[in-house]
Amino acid sequence: MSNFLSDRVVLITGASSGIGAALAQLLAEQHSGIRLILAARDADKLESVATHCRKAGADVLVVPTDITKVEQIDALVAAGLNRFGWVDILVNNAGYGQMGPAELIPVEAIRRQFEVNLIGPITLTRALIPVMRDRGGGRIINVSSLGGRLAFPFGGLYSASKFALEGISDAWRMELEPFNIRVSVVEPGAVQNDFVDVAQQQVKLAIHNPMETPYRAAFEKLEGLDQQVSRSAWTSEQVAKVVLKAISDRHPKPRYMAATGGRFLVFVMTKLMPTRLVDRFWQRFYGIDQVAKDWRLKQQPKGNGLAAPRK
Repeated sequence: MSNFLSDRVVLITGASSGIGAALAQLLAEQHSGIRLILAARDADKLESVATHCRKAGADVLVVPTDITKVEQIDALVAAGLNRFGWVDILVNNAGYGQMGPAELIPVEAIRRQFEVNLIGPITLTRALIPVMRDRGGGRIINVSSLGGRLAFPFGGLYSASKFALEGISDAWRMELEPFNIRVSVVEPGAVQNDFVDVAQQQVKLAIHNPMETPYRAAFEKLEGLDQQVSRSAWTSEQVAKVVLKAISDRHPKPRYMAATGGRFLVFVMTKLMPTRLVDRFWQRFYGIDQVAKDWRLKQQPKGNGLAAPRK
């Protein structure tokens, strides 16, 4: 492999586990002497990842950071520049999925979804663009999702945040090209990490008694979906290799897919199938068809002699 990365400074958010941790370790193992800035909220997990990377020969700075706090983002940038002087590559990897029907998600949870998945990455990127411009160029990799190309029931807020991340990535790709700053998006599908567990925890935190809502049947379906999608899920290491390719390609592509059959799925869902059929597919997959049946049963007349109105 080329020595392109051997003297680079790479900042990775969400580096304490999953894709971020796998990427940090991959960079350290394949590019001895690389300099890494690792950011996430969990300081202990970050140190564990950093120890592995240092043993592989990397120079590592750990900066515990809550990406939703502007002052902590500023401190992250300041610490990185103080240690290394510049940042060549930014990987905006931190993120999570707020699952559940958009109707029931509290405003506070909606705000946090966008703060973590969109506003935080935008704030960090804006802080580093001048640094990269003065340096003569750089790379920005935004980790999105297939959910950033396809929306589905119970994932509306997550998809909205990732659609927006892809939108700003497209704009930045054009705006920053004159400064030799290349912007790419990586779109993982299902990944074998704690994403589903975190998503289910966020549902419980955001929605009180989900089984007592009109979406009960879909919530029941949601509990078993992790087993259904795990058969096609990639490991974090597999996705990290795609991120590494986006970082190291001489002429980086706008988008890199990191999902089995992902390109075909997006093509079929967006180009071939009528929207109505796509809707029906996702409704069945996420149990919304059962929600419809439950609701129709609930609306049936209860012995008052009146027929239910026709639609």
